[in-house]
Amino acid sequence: MKTNKTIYWLATALLCALFIMGAMMYIFNYPRAEGFFISLGFPTWIIYPLATLKIIAPIVILTRKSIFLKELAYAGFIFDALLALIAHLMVSDGEYMFAILALTFTTISWVYDRKVFGKLLQHKPGIKIVQ
Repeated sequence: MKTNKTIYWLATALLCALFIMGAMMYIFNYPRAEGFFISLGFPTWIIYPLATLKIIAPIVILTRKSIFLKELAYAGFIFDALLALIAHLMVSDGEYMFAILALTFTTISWVYDRKVFGKLLQHKPGIKIVQ
């Protein structure tokens, strides 16, 4: 069990750091982010909302206050990383490594979340039923 917790916390910490650093780049180096989005064919208006979600999602995962929001955050990470990987591969700019890392860390964190905290069978406010 100790090994599972170590793997979970390491993968989750790296996942959260990766997405928060990405959000900081979007916010503090907007011209660079704008250039990436334009070259990938994405609209630039989505940069700030995406940066906001990249900050909120790690908080949701780490606090574990809402199982639904935690699962939504993991799904958002997967979709974001998968779309980034596909976009970078399509334009052949060679900038796909962070997307692969994000997919890897998200998958490991999600799998080990279930091993460490158990899978929620039913969700009712105030009641947790674990398998």
